[in-house]
Amino acid sequence: MVGGFEVGAVPYNPDGWGPPDSTATLVASSNLPLNVPFAPFSRSDKLGRIADWTRTMNNPGRPKTASDSVFDFTNDDSFPANADEDMSFRLVDGKPPPRPKFGPKWRFNQQRTQLPQRRDEEVEARKREAEKERARRDRLYNLNRSNVNAPRREAAVFKSSVEIQPEWNMLDQIPFSTFSKLSFSVPEPEDLLLCGGLEFYDRAYDRITPKNERRLERFKNRNFFKVTTTDDPVIRRLANEDKATVFATDAILSTLMCATRSVYSWDIVVQRVGNKLFFDKRDGSQLDLLAVHETSQEPLPEAKDDINSAYSLSVEAAYINQNFSQQVLVRDGNKVAFDEPNPFANEGEEVASVAYRYRRWKLDDDMYLVARCEVQSVMEVNKQRSFLTLNALNEFDPKYSGVDWRQKLETQRGAVLATELKNNANKLAKWTAQALLASADMMKLGYVSRVHPRDHFNHVILAVVGYKPKDFAGQINLNTSNMWGIVKSIVDLCMKLNEGKYVLVKDPSKPQVRIYEVPADAFENDYVEEPLAEEDQVQPPAEDENGVTPNAATDDAEEKVDAVQA
Repeated sequence: MVGGFEVGAVPYNPDGWGPPDSTATLVASSNLPLNVPFAPFSRSDKLGRIADWTRTMNNPGRPKTASDSVFDFTNDDSFPANADEDMSFRLVDGKPPPRPKFGPKWRFNQQRTQLPQRRDEEVEARKREAEKERARRDRLYNLNRSNVNAPRREAAVFKSSVEIQPEWNMLDQIPFSTFSKLSFSVPEPEDLLLCGGLEFYDRAYDRITPKNERRLERFKNRNFFKVTTTDDPVIRRLANEDKATVFATDAILSTLMCATRSVYSWDIVVQRVGNKLFFDKRDGSQLDLLAVHETSQEPLPEAKDDINSAYSLSVEAAYINQNFSQQVLVRDGNKVAFDEPNPFANEGEEVASVAYRYRRWKLDDDMYLVARCEVQSVMEVNKQRSFLTLNALNEFDPKYSGVDWRQKLETQRGAVLATELKNNANKLAKWTAQALLASADMMKLGYVSRVHPRDHFNHVILAVVGYKPKDFAGQINLNTSNMWGIVKSIVDLCMKLNEGKYVLVKDPSKPQVRIYEVPADAFENDYVEEPLAEEDQVQPPAEDENGVTPNAATDDAEEKVDAVQA
C-alpha cells in the first residue's frame, strides 16, 4: 500500500464520559476541525442521541403519558426547534407479540371466554335439534288424534283389564324377571278326544300377491265360539272322570306362556275346587280379542271412538281373523269329521270350521293338565293329514309401522315380518304357542290390509305365508321349556292356595303379575260361571246346577265396530 488511513488520536477524558471540555487539549491532541459542535447541526439529519438510557421510567408517583418513551426527545434541549415533529414519531408496533392460538398448550390454556362460549353453542345446538325431533313426533302423533289440543298421551291405554276392588286381598306378586329363568320339560301329550269338523285349505291362497289381492269376505251365518274352561261340557266330563288335576284352554295357556312379552293388562280367573284347579276367563274378556301394536313404540290414539285406538283395532283384528280363517277354505261341503260333533253348537246350526283337541300333559307324578286346543283347517300332504292353524295379521295404517305392505310384501317380505314381530311380539308368540299346543303341522299367516286407511270395514288379503310352528318358534326366540316352566310355577303356586276363587292380573304399568283372592260371587254380573254337577264334587260353592248354554260370538263385524264407536 502506498498510503494508509489515519484514524487520529482519541483524546482521553479523565473527568467523565465524552470529549474533554478543554479546547486546547482537543486542538493539541486531535486533528479534527475546530469549532464543530458535538450535537448535529441539522434537525433533518436526525443525528444525535438515538435513545436516552439515563431517563428514569419507573417512578410510581409520576403519571405515565402517551409520550413516555426512551425515544421521546420533546423535552430535550438538544432539539429546541420544531418540537411538534416529535409528536408524530411513534413506534410501528409497541404491543407484545401475540401468543400462538393453536400452540401445544392451546387445548388447556385457552382463555376462559372462548371455551365456555363454544360449549354453550354446542348445547344450544343440541337443544334445537331435540326440539325439532320432539316437534316432529308430536306432529305425527297429532295427525291421528281427534282432539289435537288434548295433552300428549304417555300410557293411557295401559289400564287394568279388571277393576281391582278394595275388598280383594292381594296374596302375591311375581315379577317377569323370575319367569325368564324358569325351565320345565314335559313329555309328549296324549289326545283324549277330538270334536268338531274341518274343511280343507285352499292352496290357491298361497299364490296371492299384492297385485292380485283378494277381497276379504264376511261370514255372518257361521258361529264362532269362545267358551271358557268351566263352561265346556267336555272338560266337565273329563274332570268328573278324574282325567286330570288342572284344566285350561289353549288361549289361557298361551297367555301364561307368553306373559313376559305382554304389555297390556290381562286377567285370568283361577278356581280352586277340591283337589282340582280351573283356569277361566271372564265373559267378554280381552282374551277374546287380538291386541294390535301392543309392543310398538309408536303410540296409538287414546280416544276410544277413534278407528285406530287400541280397543277399536283389537275388535277389528278379531273379526278379520275369524273371517280370514273361513275364507281360505274349500267350501264345497267336504269336511273331515271327528269322534264327536262341535260340543257348543246347536243342532242344525252352521258353525265355523274348527276342531277341538282335548290333550293331556303330565306335569308331575300325580298331576296332569288337560287343555282344549283348536285347529282351523286340514290339508293332505303326501297322502297324510296335516292340521293347520289360520291367523291373520292386519295393516291399518302404514305410517304407524313405517312399512307399506303393498310395496314391500313381494320384494321384502322378511322386512315386513320383522316389523310385525317388533310391533306384535306378544300376539305372534301366542299364536305360535297355540299351534305348538295343538301339535299343528303348519301355521298359516295372512296379511290383511284395509282398502283405505280410513275405512275399517273393507279389507283385502295381500298374501298368505305358511310356517312350521317349531321352526317359527325358533325364529322368534320362543323357548318351549321356558313356556312350560312358567305354567308349572303358576300351577304349583295356585295348588297351594285354599279352596276359593282367585284372579291373576297382569300389572298395567309394571312387568309383573299379581294374585288376588276375590269373593265367590265376584264377576257374577258380567261373568257366567258354569259349575260342575253337585255329585261330581267339583262344583264351586253357591252355584246353581242348571245346564249350560255356551255363549257364541255370533255378532256381525259391523255391529261389533258400531258398538265400539257407540
